[in-house]
Amino acid sequence: MISDISRIAGTLYVVATPIGCLDDLTPRAAETLKTADIIAAEDTRTSYPLLSKLGVDAKLISYHKFNERSRVEELLDKLNSGLNIALISDAGTPCISDPGCILVEAAAASGIKVVAVCGACAAISAASISGFDLTSFAFYGFVPRENGEIKKLWDKMLTDSVKTAIFYESPMRITSTVASVAEAIPSAKLCVCNDLTKLHERIYRGSPAEVLAELEGNPNHKKGEYSIVMEIPDIEESAEDKPLPETLLFDYILKNDCSIKQAVAAVTASGAYSKKELFAAGVRLKDMLADED
Repeated sequence: MISDISRIAGTLYVVATPIGCLDDLTPRAAETLKTADIIAAEDTRTSYPLLSKLGVDAKLISYHKFNERSRVEELLDKLNSGLNIALISDAGTPCISDPGCILVEAAAASGIKVVAVCGACAAISAASISGFDLTSFAFYGFVPRENGEIKKLWDKMLTDSVKTAIFYESPMRITSTVASVAEAIPSAKLCVCNDLTKLHERIYRGSPAEVLAELEGNPNHKKGEYSIVMEIPDIEESAEDKPLPETLLFDYILKNDCSIKQAVAAVTASGAYSKKELFAAGVRLKDMLADED
């Protein structure tokens, strides 16, 4: 039965579109969009500039996270009638933290041919320039909004055998998320990519504390989407082996002849402890030194 359907049914094309630079659209993707009978778009308004540039006049159908389940049967009927459908998201590859999985699963289960038309993907692009070990990695999509869920995510990353993690974040939440990483996994390494492939693309690299300081120093950090690649240390130091924050501060002051405040800023950048922990340690160290006087 499946083979009979496949001979008369149309094809579902999962088409990757640019994440910023329109020139990143592949010739094959352009041709697929031009020849498709229907384009199922996450947001028809967002997709219009790209399709207009290509001179595409195929029928557009909205297909987003709020209607993807209810639209499946309608799209399957069109595929089974012999029409070819191109599935696109606002940017990048459909189904990667974007709608599409439900339709792809239903089409495959119905014996309809599903074809990947490869191209841009923010997560993979960010990973490729991170410099981290990508022998294996985990993609977690967007960071949760609830503090409890965020903590669960960091705990999962720390206990997971895969030590390179990729996730997305919005510009309005980027500093709070990086600050959360600095507190939960201070010795992690980050590659934070903003506005990939666009004119004002910017890459932040370093410890969570270093990246946070650089973000906060950029008045435009609340613009553009973020893809974050994180390399998690294999083994966190045990409490018995890790030097006390007072010890680290005192040692830095002796070696650099500086104030406690300057030592707190420098040691925070190392990622050994959070700024809050080191500030409290600085107060205790100041009290200890005053007692000795």
